[in-house]
Amino acid sequence: MACSLHLQKSVPCVPFGYMNWSFDSDFGWSSGGGGQGLTKVDVVKTGNSSWGRTGRVSLLECRRGHHRRVCLDRVNPATVNGHESVVSTKGTRKKSREPFHSPSDGPYIENDQSSNNEFLWMLCRSGKMVEAANLIDIMARLSQVPDFSICISVIRGLIKSDRIDKSKRVLNIMVLSGGIPDSITYNMLIGALCRKGQIGAAISVLDGMSASGCTPDVIAYNAILRSMFDMGKIDQAIRFWKDQLRKGCPPYIITYTVFMGLVFRHRGVEYALEVFEDMAAEGCYPDIVTYNSLINVACKEGKYEDVNLMFLDMFGRGLVPNSVTYNTLLHGLCRIGRRGEAEQILSIMNQSSNPPTVVSYNILINCLCKSGFLDRAVDFLEQMVSGGCYPDIITYNTLLYAICKEGMVDEAFSILHFLGNNGYTLVQSTYNIVIDGLSKNGNMDKAMELLREMISCRIFPDDITYNSLIAGLCKANMVESALRMLKEMTRRKHKPKITTFNAVIQGLCSTNKVDVAIDILNMMVLKQCKPNEVTYATLIKGLDAVGKQEEAMELRNNLIERKYPPSFVHFIHNFLQILRSL
Repeated sequence: MACSLHLQKSVPCVPFGYMNWSFDSDFGWSSGGGGQGLTKVDVVKTGNSSWGRTGRVSLLECRRGHHRRVCLDRVNPATVNGHESVVSTKGTRKKSREPFHSPSDGPYIENDQSSNNEFLWMLCRSGKMVEAANLIDIMARLSQVPDFSICISVIRGLIKSDRIDKSKRVLNIMVLSGGIPDSITYNMLIGALCRKGQIGAAISVLDGMSASGCTPDVIAYNAILRSMFDMGKIDQAIRFWKDQLRKGCPPYIITYTVFMGLVFRHRGVEYALEVFEDMAAEGCYPDIVTYNSLINVACKEGKYEDVNLMFLDMFGRGLVPNSVTYNTLLHGLCRIGRRGEAEQILSIMNQSSNPPTVVSYNILINCLCKSGFLDRAVDFLEQMVSGGCYPDIITYNTLLYAICKEGMVDEAFSILHFLGNNGYTLVQSTYNIVIDGLSKNGNMDKAMELLREMISCRIFPDDITYNSLIAGLCKANMVESALRMLKEMTRRKHKPKITTFNAVIQGLCSTNKVDVAIDILNMMVLKQCKPNEVTYATLIKGLDAVGKQEEAMELRNNLIERKYPPSFVHFIHNFLQILRSL
């Protein structure tokens, strides 16, 4: 069937939107770039629609003195923006009028739901979240249902790009269309609102979360509560949590514990105990986990009087301390050096239904070793074993470190082999402790033996191992061995400390190998390890010792060129003067 065309002159087109569409202020949308003399033509077209899944229209171009374009719509004659269109079919004329659409709706208003969802997927895939949100809004006005999985992706993308208002709108459209966002999406939105200080909006989203059929979880509640406390709205936080309990919110122990910890930090123990009573009236009771959290906070802040109050309140509720309670208290007492009271806590544990664990003994043994009470630490090791609580590698590492610190490196060497022969799995840190102790005491034969042993057990040396060995070799005047190990260390991509480089440079200078020492200085620079005063002072002293005063002065001038601090250059200058006066 032939098409009848009725030409109408238009105003110039304005570029707009997606896929190079233009909006004609009189007649709606046309494809392609703008031009003069564009003409809107309403066409009755038989057969298949010219608007396919790609959203394009076919174009006819004609010339009547100047360039014109013709848009072929897939729909029968229509108007855009409420304008009247004239359609000729077999000589008849009709007038029709369609509902109002915003110019920003673009070509999407002519698409069906499936086509718009395909566009939505394309926009989302290309990361155009704002455009995707706009399309979802258009679909809502057209009573079309957007794909829910795409909606979730759009909401999350908008939140990440800080488009919170748009993400809220998309979420509302999704819910009103019958979709149920997941808890992750809701939590992301609630968290973003809380970070912006929009507590009221976050609570509204939380209420909507429940209404949509997605039960709020601890993450949502914790985010709102923490935000309230950060903003100093403590009374509001207490009212909020009471309201949630009255609405049937499960008394999540994690949220309750976090909540009470925040109350304690901001208002103190007495107020926290009062809140305990208020919450109990709402059916939310504290348990041992809540008390342990509060005791931990009090111990970290050194408020041991508050600890006593909490213990009394805990006993009054019929609760019994567990091993976590005791270990928390042990750790707090040991941290501030109250060793005697820590030992008393351990004795109480032995008499209770919660005897000390390996963690309990490790806390106390570590405290004793750091305080220099090695004999007392060994006594508790014996008590530990006799009580049927067997030490772990942490226990032995703690003792080995203390033994090496006391200079008893041969005993540490023997204990290490005893552990290996009795089924204990030795780790890298165990070897490093003993190797470091042996190296500092100049026992390099045993240190190198342990190095070979650990490699044979497929426990490979790290930066600590190499740094300890190189320092020990230099101290034992085994400079050539130290130099070889330094080169091996750098070849294996390990990072020497500045003290390691300085030890090798000092060893080389003491044997008058200043040229090699300068090579090590260059290596330092290449490894981005900045030389310090010790490095340059050692080199200058070495240069002067071998009669190379000119090179020493050149080094000083080099320091000035590198713009070292004036005080440092002054130090080197004075050092040179002192050397020459000797």
